[in-house]
Amino acid sequence: MHKRSWSIIAGFAAASLALAGCSDSAEDAANAPEIAEDGEPALPAIPVMGAERKVIAFGDSLFAGYGLDPRDAYPEKLENALRAKGINADVINAGVSGDTTAAGLQRLEFTLAAQESPPALFILELGGNDLLRGLKPEETKANLGKMLAILKKEQVPVLLMGMRAPPNYGPEYQAEFDAIYAGLATEYGATLIPFWLEAIYRDPSLFQSDRIHPTADGIEKLVAATLDEVEGALPPAPAATPAP
Repeated sequence: MHKRSWSIIAGFAAASLALAGCSDSAEDAANAPEIAEDGEPALPAIPVMGAERKVIAFGDSLFAGYGLDPRDAYPEKLENALRAKGINADVINAGVSGDTTAAGLQRLEFTLAAQESPPALFILELGGNDLLRGLKPEETKANLGKMLAILKKEQVPVLLMGMRAPPNYGPEYQAEFDAIYAGLATEYGATLIPFWLEAIYRDPSLFQSDRIHPTADGIEKLVAATLDEVEGALPPAPAATPAP
């Protein structure tokens, strides 16, 4: 009888410990930090602050999101990244697949006129299709220069996404083309990313089968690599107007 009573007491004690353990585990699980996709604890959300900052991402298929879900295009991913940093960004995807610098020049003023107010930043990404078509670098430079002149006249800040010619075009062509973006950025006061595909161009796994257009993972890396430059190119947000 004595032994049985101790066994019953021991059983109740074990059960109580087990219930306490379950309760602690449930509480720990409830209080555990959320886990991000990379396996690290998710950071707390940063509230989006201030007036909306409109950004026009004006380019070719590299902005349009060729071969991707529209949600995976660079402008959309860039907007998400800016908002995650608390910037009230509205990034407009003005990428058109196949556009050369000449085609971009033709639609630039229409694009600006279609906005209710001037954008806080204009990201200009063109020149890749000029390369693919073997157009003369002086043509590319002239077209980009005209676009930058228009944007400067309209007092729209510009982030110029530079491109780079591959070696198989020959050293003379390569040198002439590669010098376009830095020279124009200096001339027109634009912010420059010298080669905006720098973060991925050495990794074939980050490109689609055509070896030209980034995969969704490639876009993620490009956004991460260029986010600081985009944020830095955005002018300070205008001060809020005090209520009357």
